Amino acid sequence: MASLVRHVTIDCADAYTLATFWAAVLDSKVSDEDQPGDEEALVETPGGGLLFIQVPEKKSVKNRIHLDLQPQDRSRDEEVERLLALGATLVEDHRNADGTGWATLADPEGNEFCVERSRAEREGTE
Repeated sequence: MASLVRHVTIDCADAYTLATFWAAVLDSKVSDEDQPGDEEALVETPGGGLLFIQVPEKKSVKNRIHLDLQPQDRSRDEEVERLLALGATLVEDHRNADGTGWATLADPEGNEFCVERSRAEREGTE
């Protein structure tokens, strides 16, 4: 049997605070075992988990790996607005007039991620 991805690990300055942001993004929660000030914090989701680990170095270059999010119950543009309200920033806007494309955002520590169209938008049912 092949291996499964259990966690995607993200280095950060404040593990609990960043985990709290991502828990809100993913409509999940930070593990009950994690507390503010902990050097590690876990957000579990149905497909695996995001593990945040505190490191002394600051982010200095573009991510070599990033998450692509697909909204489940809202449009891509509604999701972008929701994430901006949670504390994300818009890095690059690749949305096109015909509805295709994506938006590149950054979390509060500058880690880039993308928001794609929802399944309904891709299928033309929204």
